[in-house]
Amino acid sequence: MQAKATTVKEALAKLEEKSGEKVSESKAIKLYGQVPPIEKMDSSLSILTNCEKLSMSTNCIGKITNLNGLNNLKILSLGRNNIKSFNGLEVVAGTLEELWISYNLIETLKGIESMKKLRVLYMSNNLVKEWEEFCRLANLPCLADLGFVGNPLEEKQSAQGTWMDEASKRLPNLRKLDGTPIIKQEVDEADGES
Repeated sequence: MQAKATTVKEALAKLEEKSGEKVSESKAIKLYGQVPPIEKMDSSLSILTNCEKLSMSTNCIGKITNLNGLNNLKILSLGRNNIKSFNGLEVVAGTLEELWISYNLIETLKGIESMKKLRVLYMSNNLVKEWEEFCRLANLPCLADLGFVGNPLEEKQSAQGTWMDEASKRLPNLRKLDGTPIIKQEVDEADGES
């Protein structure tokens, strides 16, 4: 028999008891690796109005939900879950600067376009296969640091030796890709190249 999933409400109560601080006043909330794991981001999250960093990695969360009310959220960590899409993030699009969502089941980047303040996106080891999906990231004006290793698209392009060039060509504002700084070649305008 499988143990019942931990609810966000239970995890927050445990955290409050352990830390002696009110979770509603905390800037950083750590709900990662719960035993038994959290399966649902429930409405209890709405009390985290001061939260700037929410860590819910290493659980069994299937969907991003109930982030409304987290008006100060800058960093969201959801790695090692069962998340398939970016749906549900739009409510924190105005504040979110970093999204850590590696080791999930994401195939499409639909919905990422709303994240205009996103500077860091770590989404390695997901299921993105197509350049068409990858190119949605070009709509993120602040994106400077991207972790994408372990996606089928990256693995295929790396095998051909073209990953860094092709990815940085499609995302010209990127400064770091898969932990490697991107050094742009300055084009000499005197040569008439553009």
